[in-house]
Amino acid sequence: MTHDIIFYSWPVSLYSGKARSYLIKQGADFQDVSPIHESYEKVIRPAIGRWIIPVMQTADGEIVQDGVDIIDWYEQNRALRYPAYPATPRHLLVSHIMEIFGGEGLLRPAMHYRWNFDETNLDFIIHQFGSSALPYGSAEERHALAEHAAGRMRNACTAFGVNEQTIPQVEASYVETLHELQAHFSQHPYLLGGVPSLGDYGLVASLFAHLGRDPYPSALMKSIAPSVYRWTERMNKPNADFSELVGYEEALIADDAIPDSLLTLLKRVAADYLPEIKAMVAFSNDWLADNKPAQGDNVGGISLGRGIGMCSFDWRGVTVKAVVMPYRIFMLQRIQDAYDGLADEARASVDALLAATGLSDIITTRCTRRVERANHLEKWAGDNPAD
Repeated sequence: MTHDIIFYSWPVSLYSGKARSYLIKQGADFQDVSPIHESYEKVIRPAIGRWIIPVMQTADGEIVQDGVDIIDWYEQNRALRYPAYPATPRHLLVSHIMEIFGGEGLLRPAMHYRWNFDETNLDFIIHQFGSSALPYGSAEERHALAEHAAGRMRNACTAFGVNEQTIPQVEASYVETLHELQAHFSQHPYLLGGVPSLGDYGLVASLFAHLGRDPYPSALMKSIAPSVYRWTERMNKPNADFSELVGYEEALIADDAIPDSLLTLLKRVAADYLPEIKAMVAFSNDWLADNKPAQGDNVGGISLGRGIGMCSFDWRGVTVKAVVMPYRIFMLQRIQDAYDGLADEARASVDALLAATGLSDIITTRCTRRVERANHLEKWAGDNPAD
């Protein structure tokens, strides 16, 4: 049988979960394929120039890499059951904000709860990584490969700012966030009502593959936020799947309204992720002034590394040092571009919402250079037109 889409991914992959959930919700005709399949090495890797997931290949051979690009390609080329981008201004901006918070702002707890609870997690993680990366190898070979991958990921965990000094704050912040998500999803099937939107796909990245699937954080989520766990199940089913919310309509919340429980979550983004955004942009602007990359240069240079340095910021009474990844500038631009495209009346409505939740600076905190995606890579663009 020929499928419309081949989706190269792993179950353990955080960013694969975002795009997979989207394809499931659209009712897409797709097949999950491991990147260890020979077609990945023969076709996909030469086309995109590196090993990375997720990647989507269409029936006519078009290749699309990155969760954002996969969603946008599908939105533009296929009939939609649940459009990812809401049509009303406040819903649209909230979706973008929750997208970056889910995929980037929750990386610290996602990495911590995967890699720092070996007594509960390690056997499962080694099995999952080993069976995904080396399914035909011996148990010993799979174990050795998974241990090697675990070492690299533990280093990445530290690079995201998780260490002995910050772990108590990471855990406290995440538990508070779970309680706030629980309050919302106990009343609403999705972030903005009875259908998923971009913000849901951003959140499911961290809240499924790491925090909702690995043994220790999965048990934590089930014990203190069972409605959040139900939402992760819902996000991986093609139907609406909210029978327990009797009478809820399969539609967005009317009149561009934002429920109180979602206002609380937006305040969480302001408190727990906006400080890092500000530090990241400030570092990037200084780095750009010093290094002056040419327009069209790969963001990661020849090595295609994701980070350009380490920034520091104060957070919950500790100093956090975290890697600066210009991909996050690309994600931040999506919020700012959506805002810039609003008419004056709509912008005023959004301004009031952002001011009420402490998020006004997410619009004004801008990098002096844009990051664009071209040929499956992030590239430095020219000067930011807003400047």
